Amino acid sequence: MVRLGPGRPRIRPTAVLGDRAYCSKAIRAYLRSRGIAAVIPEPRDQQAHRPRRGDEGGRPISYDRGFHKKRNVVEGSFALLEQWCGLATRYDEHALIYRGAAVLAAVLS
Repeated sequence: MVRLGPGRPRIRPTAVLGDRAYCSKAIRAYLRSRGIAAVIPEPRDQQAHRPRRGDEGGRPISYDRGFHKKRNVVEGSFALLEQWCGLATRYDEHALIYRGAAVLAAVLS
């Protein structure tokens, strides 16, 4: 937990799951500075580019492959919820009604 001032302490995530689109030096440096593990695979074009750079290419990026495979469960859940058109387009004016529709969709799915 991280104490930032008055109010409840914030909880810092232990890891961030992402797809290959979020593999950049800036994102990895930001997560590293905050002490958060990046579970983001490296794009294939960057993997192929590293050997061509020789010693300048650096080391391959390591990540927990088993933990990354669990990412599809979350994405599949969002895909099921987005089949409810009202949830995907956010027609509801109030957050309470939107939350109720999200809970109903989760229960019925």
